Amino acid sequence: MKSDSRKRGRLRLDERLRALHPIDRFRAPPKGWVRALRDALGMTGAQLGARIGVRPQTVEAIEKSEAAGTIQLNTLRRAAEALDCTLVYALVPNSSLETVIEGRARKIATRELQRVAHTMRLEAQDTDEADFESRVQTYIRDRLSERDLWNET
Repeated sequence: MKSDSRKRGRLRLDERLRALHPIDRFRAPPKGWVRALRDALGMTGAQLGARIGVRPQTVEAIEKSEAAGTIQLNTLRRAAEALDCTLVYALVPNSSLETVIEGRARKIATRELQRVAHTMRLEAQDTDEADFESRVQTYIRDRLSERDLWNET
């Protein structure tokens, strides 16, 4: 089944990304990685510029744009190579992908079931709150597909 395959993929990706937590370890230095590494190596802006093939003023612009968060990945990759480094790029979820999927499904199911319960109360057909959790799980299993989770914000 396609959703089982997608879930296995999520779990594998979660496992790979787990090594990147806590992400604070990878927070860039205040002046950026390029400047921090260049300084640590004792390399001048002119020397780095020669290695990249740009003027020293361009190195300064690269370092400022990295610190500001506006640098292009290709430019950062070129600077990394000139510093004998490898650019590592990743999007690291704040929680596991499986937790995100489960939370989103629960939110949608709860909202829909509460809407139905409200209508039934207005019609004096109140539902038993004791089995609400099982109704949420049933709604998720029977009514939601993963693609439905992202139709709205």
